[in-house]
Amino acid sequence: MTAQANSDTAPTTRHMANALRALAMDAVEAANSGHPGMPMGMADVATVLFQRFLKFDAAWPEWPDRDRFVLSAGHGSMLLYGLLHLTGYAGMSMDELRRFRQIGSKTPGHPEFGCAPGVETTTGPLGQGLATAVGMAIAERHLAASFGADLVDHRTYVIAGDGCLMEGVSQEAISLAGHLRLSRLIVLFDDNQISIDGPTSLATSDDQIARFTACGWNTVRADGHDPESIANALSAAQRSDRPTLIACRTVIGFGAPNKQGTAATHGSPLGKDEIAAARKTLGWAAPPFEIPGPIAAAWRAAGARGQAASQAWRGRLERLPGEQRREWDRRLAGEMPTAWAETFNRYKRGLVDKPPTIATRQASQNALEVINVVLPEMLGGSADLTGSNNTKTKTLAPLSAKAPGARYVHYGVREHAMAAAMNGIALHGGLIPYGGTFLVFADYLRPALRLSALMEQRVIYVLTHDSIGLGEDGPTHQPVEHLAALRAIPHVQVFRPADAVETAECWAAALAHRHGPSVIALSRQTLPALRRRQDDTNRSASGAYELLPATGAARVTLLASGSEVALAAEARERLQADAIGTRVVSMPCWELFEAQDRDYRRQTLGLGTVRIAIEAASRFGWERYIGEDGAFVGMAGFGASAPQQELYRHFGITADAVITAAKSRLKAG
Repeated sequence: MTAQANSDTAPTTRHMANALRALAMDAVEAANSGHPGMPMGMADVATVLFQRFLKFDAAWPEWPDRDRFVLSAGHGSMLLYGLLHLTGYAGMSMDELRRFRQIGSKTPGHPEFGCAPGVETTTGPLGQGLATAVGMAIAERHLAASFGADLVDHRTYVIAGDGCLMEGVSQEAISLAGHLRLSRLIVLFDDNQISIDGPTSLATSDDQIARFTACGWNTVRADGHDPESIANALSAAQRSDRPTLIACRTVIGFGAPNKQGTAATHGSPLGKDEIAAARKTLGWAAPPFEIPGPIAAAWRAAGARGQAASQAWRGRLERLPGEQRREWDRRLAGEMPTAWAETFNRYKRGLVDKPPTIATRQASQNALEVINVVLPEMLGGSADLTGSNNTKTKTLAPLSAKAPGARYVHYGVREHAMAAAMNGIALHGGLIPYGGTFLVFADYLRPALRLSALMEQRVIYVLTHDSIGLGEDGPTHQPVEHLAALRAIPHVQVFRPADAVETAECWAAALAHRHGPSVIALSRQTLPALRRRQDDTNRSASGAYELLPATGAARVTLLASGSEVALAAEARERLQADAIGTRVVSMPCWELFEAQDRDYRRQTLGLGTVRIAIEAASRFGWERYIGEDGAFVGMAGFGASAPQQELYRHFGITADAVITAAKSRLKAG
């Protein structure tokens, strides 16, 4: 198909693309595992993008105003790793490519944020990269409106495959992007018509051009192996006032003469014979993992192309007025403003002075009224449940195509895209995203929440209607297993506050958790104020603490979270009246409790006392705290439709049940 460049000829786009193809073939073969087909098919597209359009500086991967490049089709990770190596990103050595898919390498099977500079997000679960990129584009437009185009003026590019566009999250994401007219978002669709099972015609007959057009996108077709066709499409996309889909017609495994265009190149090494034949077809004579000098130099020049722009940007940053520069630096660093601690403590003191009896979802909104004034980087939203989640505060206006600088996103009934977009907003930097839905609908967003955790991003999920306490909507809306499922995800802090003070403290702890997401589970029903003493210490930040001590020697410890802490307090009062010393321990966050030292945990749990856990949810996980002889008062199955007070009685989540359990175990002991 092409001759290899020599020292006397300038490398062409095809020569440079063939370097990507060779690296993909060689790395997958060395690992005996991987996906060579997509990198080989999209090599021409990626080369044109990085050589002529993408604004980046390989010597400064963290340049805030760089274009973002998202490989949504993450199985083709060797395309990204090849690009990073060839353009000169620090750390992405040829040895790392040789170690593709090996333990401890910077080249895992699918791109992982944090493994290497230049990897903007973790991808692999198909569609997630595309939806995350929507969040990046939202962040770019918002920060441009806030700080001006001199500081924020970049695009987000995505390479997505057929699988990305089949996943349901893609529809949510492209609908939202079209509605917001995110013109800086450009998706390069690898239209190779092949999936793992074979031709995509086995499973889909969608017209992607018509689909994206219907969602308000600009759409363009391009020959994915013709550099000028690709360049013309990218130029048109850059001029559009809408997000753009470029459908790049490609051949999967391009250059492998016996396997190209088939599923055989998708997820398996080509094999030595086919690689040899591909080298001959492509005119690539270099040994494995070697790049001819002229081609390597051309790629290094592409990696340095943005240095003048990055240095000019640095100069503009240096010339910012002092206060604006300090605010920019603070927000990009993810730090809290100096006024935050005193403002928060003053608010908490007010809650103790005038204890409110309110639902914790309302307490959350009240806390946000304070937080959103002090933290202009807060970008809120809800999946069409604003009035129920109480996520919108007085200072927030709806973000829209005409008002990108506003701070509240109406995500619509798109929980999955909301969560993925929040990941993109957090990854972009300069903003703290939070978004709301019902706790039961965490099932709709879990894949993106898991990526929040995997990438250790500060994303805050406001999940209300947290138990059977929501009442008449019934078991379809009453979460039972959800707290346990969310607590099982590493790096996620799951908060379930008991009253307004704890709710404020949980918000503070979530904001302080800079290396992972937080879930704040909130009640629909009103709850009494339990914290009635002034204390500037964030007691909820310890995960669990003694709320009410025993009068006399402690014989029983009641462990509870959220709305059931008040029930534990009622049971304690009655047990104390029977001369049974009883403590109440509020456990708003298991993960923070597990981070405390052993002595604190043992003291708080009250080892040697009868321990009873109370939570209107699944028992799963409580065993570690109550021990073999402890009791659990909660849910053993799904809920029902009825007023919430009746439901608590029906399912036996009552003070009477707690007292009976305590006395029976004391007697047995």
